[in-house]
Amino acid sequence: MPALRSKINPRSASFAANAQRMAELLGEVQRLEGLVIAESESKREKFEKRNQLLPRERVARLLDRGSPFLELSRLAGLNMHDDDGKKAVLGGGSIVGIGVVAGRRCLISASDSAVKGGTVAPMGLKKALRAQEIALENKLPVIYLVESGGANLMYQAEIFVEGGRSFANQARMSAAGIPQIAVVHGSSTAGGAYLPGLSDYVVLVRGRSSIYLAGPPLVKAAMGEDCTDDELGGAEMHAQVTGLGEYLTEDDAHAIAMTRELMDKLNWDTAPTAAPFAAPLFDEQELMGIVPADEREPYDVREVIARLVDGSDFLEFKASYAPEMMCGHARMEGRLVGILGNNGPIQPAGSTKAAQFIQLCDQSGTPLIFLQNTTGYMVGSVAERGGAIKHGSKMIQAVANARVPKFTVVLGGSFGAGNYGMCGRGFDPRFIFSWPTARTAVMGGAQAAKVMDIVNRAKVERMGAEVNEDALKAMSDGLRLRLDKESAALFGTARLWDDGIIDPRDTRRLLGLCLALAAEADQRTLRANTFGVARF
Repeated sequence: MPALRSKINPRSASFAANAQRMAELLGEVQRLEGLVIAESESKREKFEKRNQLLPRERVARLLDRGSPFLELSRLAGLNMHDDDGKKAVLGGGSIVGIGVVAGRRCLISASDSAVKGGTVAPMGLKKALRAQEIALENKLPVIYLVESGGANLMYQAEIFVEGGRSFANQARMSAAGIPQIAVVHGSSTAGGAYLPGLSDYVVLVRGRSSIYLAGPPLVKAAMGEDCTDDELGGAEMHAQVTGLGEYLTEDDAHAIAMTRELMDKLNWDTAPTAAPFAAPLFDEQELMGIVPADEREPYDVREVIARLVDGSDFLEFKASYAPEMMCGHARMEGRLVGILGNNGPIQPAGSTKAAQFIQLCDQSGTPLIFLQNTTGYMVGSVAERGGAIKHGSKMIQAVANARVPKFTVVLGGSFGAGNYGMCGRGFDPRFIFSWPTARTAVMGGAQAAKVMDIVNRAKVERMGAEVNEDALKAMSDGLRLRLDKESAALFGTARLWDDGIIDPRDTRRLLGLCLALAAEADQRTLRANTFGVARF
């Protein structure tokens, strides 16, 4: 089949305007991510006095040199709880991602103890639970780099009950045959003591690790007993007396080296070398200028696909039928994929086309990639009489029940039930990422404002009262501004509606990595048992 052709003119004024707008949005994301790192870096002197590595240095030393690290949910909790989005941008209080350790792909979850002592806020807990979900689904070993003051007690009502799920997940991962290593760099106390307790291997740091259910003040208050940290749960005590720790090390660097040595000795498959593949025919830099600066202006999703798939080779499925619903086969970094993309609202015929294509990909075991940019399913009398609900339900049924790995990238609009049919977060894609231009909501702000105006105007007229135009306008404008704010990519990523906002130019490489993770997981055989590994 011939490769896709492009109609984009990278030298046009419109392209330049689009690229500038994308760069501005991306720049704001990167600025906020930089504040997370800066907050941690500002505690360097404190860590060096304690002969400790900063949390991000621990992660860097753990990873194989030169290997990629896919960091996830970098702005979790933005503008929520203690994160003010300005001076205190906390990133959920942790560093979570997928990287290569001693040749093995691993899920790494590190407490960012330089940010509020690594205490866990509600969105930090959700970030941790999402990390465990990723590890279980992709059959990845987990390495916890632990140093945390535990749950943030100011938000205990939002954390306590759901927090038990993290321990249940640990037990189930161990039973499934997924190894977990806890490196205790500092405090892991109270409920957090169960994190190393439920891990399969524990690495301790002499003079720094503290693991106990109740600290000295609580023991004194409850029992009148005077104890030190080391007596209650120090590294040497757990290495020599309780057997909670398997490895006793001298400092952070030694602990990381020991963890790498342990990973090397586990009977676990190494990350395979990628096979050669053809690059797209068009420059990835052009992805910056494809999405219009004016979000009401349409664009052809083929232009995105042409810059993502191998050789820009795309075999379109039913090209002349329901063209607003784009479906087709391609390869991405050598792996076969089925791609669905939007060129407008989803019509009833587009729903049936998509449902058939999803089922065909499920039949052949072909992973699915969803490129979202839709105002949702088409409404109005013509669409309703054409079976919009019935046919849209078929598409949602197909998405929900497809057994193949699914990956979603929200390029632009993700409105209404279109979010569902195109495999939004609620439909459990293996990974979901957003471009800075993404917008996710039940409907656009302008549409919601118009609906509100019509409803309120009708209510006033039924009451026989005089319409106050200024009051109606104020209500409509308020709703529009609120929905515009709540649909923005930064609002969604703070709430883990995605796994992170990405640079459009990284989309192909990132999807290639995610496809590799899924393929390796499908081929990996776990040695499951009934109850997981327990210490004796």
